[in-house]
Amino acid sequence: MLPLRRLNRAVRRLPWPLILLVALPFFLEAVYHNWQYQVPRPSTPLDAPFFTACQEPDVDGARENAVFVMLARNKERHKAKRTIRSIEAQFNRWFAYPILFLNDEPWDPRFVSELNATAGGKGIFEVIPKEHWSYPDWMDQDVAKKQIKAQGGGSGGPHAGLEGYHHMCRFYSGKFYNLDVLKKYKWYWRLEPDVEFTCAITYDPFAHMAKRNKVYGFTIALWEVGKSCPGLFRATTEWKESRGVAATSLWKAMMEASWMPFPFRRLLSWIPHRDSYGDAWSLCHFWNNFEIADMDFFRSKAYGDYFDYLDKKGGFYSERWGDAAVHSLAVAMLADPQQVHHFEDIGYRHDKFYQCPENALDGQLPNALSLSENKPWTPEVAGGIGCRCKCTGKEKLHNYQSYCLDKLKQPNTPKIE
Repeated sequence: MLPLRRLNRAVRRLPWPLILLVALPFFLEAVYHNWQYQVPRPSTPLDAPFFTACQEPDVDGARENAVFVMLARNKERHKAKRTIRSIEAQFNRWFAYPILFLNDEPWDPRFVSELNATAGGKGIFEVIPKEHWSYPDWMDQDVAKKQIKAQGGGSGGPHAGLEGYHHMCRFYSGKFYNLDVLKKYKWYWRLEPDVEFTCAITYDPFAHMAKRNKVYGFTIALWEVGKSCPGLFRATTEWKESRGVAATSLWKAMMEASWMPFPFRRLLSWIPHRDSYGDAWSLCHFWNNFEIADMDFFRSKAYGDYFDYLDKKGGFYSERWGDAAVHSLAVAMLADPQQVHHFEDIGYRHDKFYQCPENALDGQLPNALSLSENKPWTPEVAGGIGCRCKCTGKEKLHNYQSYCLDKLKQPNTPKIE
């Protein structure tokens, strides 16, 4: 008890008015700093769903200059077929967009014949040139391979010990959009083997993206695996500052401003995922295994310069910088937030994660002959926006209404009072 009494007496003797007076400026600075990162919220929604009920598919309408793209291996034939069956049944049997299949190895003739048949003859099969699926010319490959090996066993995040996965991340981050086979297209919709579309998509997303001046569309937003890319955000903010890129409201939505007051805040800059001022990236990003995008955005001078800067840092191999994170940070920096669209009406599953919206009440067009194959569907709900969605119930375990989705939609979504 005696030491405690002495401590109490010592605390009471402290010059508290002086301490509070000294601390007040630091506290106010921290409050002001966080206020600067507040995301302005609109008074009305700026990114409403394109439609909130089934439509009669416009099978004769004009089409955008667009293509589906799937990166697959010969051994993924069955998984690729599941994806193509799903997207054909739910969308492409009406709209007939071509489907480009990419592989870093020569195609197995059986894969080509079966997938082209599944795609209704709309398949295009290309082998990725070696210069797009390899290490940069300047990189010491022996060192890079040792770094990749060291990331194995989960220490560097999922798939970080696989050389091919690093090539894939680099390819999708910066080499993909300039392939000769894609140069004639403006829009693309990314597909992955073994994904599922669980709602009918009875309108053309490409056409409505173009009509509303959108450049990027997504379904799910979640956290990046932090240990896969500890240096990515710092490299990104170095590029952003060196090019004088102003912070958009979407960029601010991705951030978690520090409450540590200046100048102590800068001490936090040594922690991964922080900029030189000590503020953090939340790790929230768009999960780009579903991605509908204007490739001219990624072909732009600014994006190309950003990718080249990252590439020279070597982080696609010394770490496992993922294309989803790279795309998301670039969109947050370089696109107007209103140019980003959440396809909340599209039902989608990848791995264990789902987005499956509720069906629109009285919006299912039960007598539409064009939708005769898209049944049965789960019960309709007031306020639902889906078209003939078939949600089995298990999706609710992973039906992503998350912290990240809420954060990244802030710039386009009014605040709920």
